[in-house]
Amino acid sequence: MLLRIHPKDPQPRLIRQVVESLQKGGIIIYPTDTVYGLGCDILHQKAIERICLIKQVDPKKAQLSFICNDLSHLSDYAKPIPNPTFRLLREYLPGPYTFILPASKLVPKILQSKKDTIGLRIPDNTIAQAIIKELGRPILSASLPGTMVEDYTDPEVMYQNFPHEVDYIVDGGIGGMIPSTIIDCTGDEPELVRQGLGEWRE
Repeated sequence: MLLRIHPKDPQPRLIRQVVESLQKGGIIIYPTDTVYGLGCDILHQKAIERICLIKQVDPKKAQLSFICNDLSHLSDYAKPIPNPTFRLLREYLPGPYTFILPASKLVPKILQSKKDTIGLRIPDNTIAQAIIKELGRPILSASLPGTMVEDYTDPEVMYQNFPHEVDYIVDGGIGGMIPSTIIDCTGDEPELVRQGLGEWRE
């Protein structure tokens, strides 16, 4: 179902509708401050499996991010991090960045791999923030498959591409074309993995 939600002033009733679907194991396509993403409730293993099926990847090898509302869930899903790393996150988030951090034991088992890391994002997007706040925990998120720009920027095209695979396509307007900048914080120094929308100074 295509659900149009106001990008600046999201309708609470529609946000609740999306969250109720997530709580039941639903999958959504939703806007962020970069490109649109595939999302589900991190507590629903079947929903995680469905996302990996759409992406055609093994859950343990999938590049999935934890999309948070703020840093309050950091200690739940990441191991304790040094103060300089925490200051770095506070400086750059919310924004178009994904930070790779060491995962805690609370990360769903289906996602635990030898790498034992998570990608953490706090998008600067009103709709995404409203959904996560209403849900009360992070969304597990993946990039949309597709080869054409419209596949991951235009909600109408996404609706045509995924008529049955997802429960809601949250239309918050045309999305961005550039993904997030990825920074690996698991070593001694932060390391740029992918240059995306967010500017990064080494």
